[in-house]
Amino acid sequence: GAFSVIGNFTSVIVDIVIAVVFSIYCLFQKETLARQGRKLLYAFLPEKASDYIVRVLRLTNATFSNFLSGQCIEVCILGCMFTISMAIFQMPYIPLVSVLVAVTAFIPVVGAWVGCVLGTFFILIANPIQALWFVVMFLILQQIENNLIYPRVVGTSIGLSGMWVLVAVAIGGDLMGVGGMLLMIPLASVMYALAREFTDKRLAAK
Repeated sequence: GAFSVIGNFTSVIVDIVIAVVFSIYCLFQKETLARQGRKLLYAFLPEKASDYIVRVLRLTNATFSNFLSGQCIEVCILGCMFTISMAIFQMPYIPLVSVLVAVTAFIPVVGAWVGCVLGTFFILIANPIQALWFVVMFLILQQIENNLIYPRVVGTSIGLSGMWVLVAVAIGGDLMGVGGMLLMIPLASVMYALAREFTDKRLAAK
């Protein structure tokens, strides 16, 4: 009943708060945790294996940091595109809709569609005809963003070509949904870098 729904909602909120607090704690304790982790590795594993694991973890950390930076740049570009386009067609709620589309675009490829639905709803209240043109404008800008801007901006930030970014998004989304899209892109970059390194070593050995 209603109490069950309220209880589930409260549980989700509590889980989110705990996860955020834990993440902030880990962020502030990053250096200490990294130092303790290295000690454990070198205490229980051979030095060569420990060196390799530390190097892979550093590569992973750098890749995920660059990915987040690329995501931020990409959503700023998308928000500016919508602001300019909506201003040209004199649509209402320009700041609100542009920010909504940009924020939801943090979810790769499909996230901006949520912003589109919300933006269309707000514009529909003010002007139904402009709401229709907003959808048309969104479809055009979304194609440009998905196929040109996103793969290039995010791919460049993590050293992955645009084609492989799209492949990573497709595989991640198919396996794990929205979370998989966010996770698979930097993971694909790490795997690509390690595979390239392994291939170069094999060729050098021959």
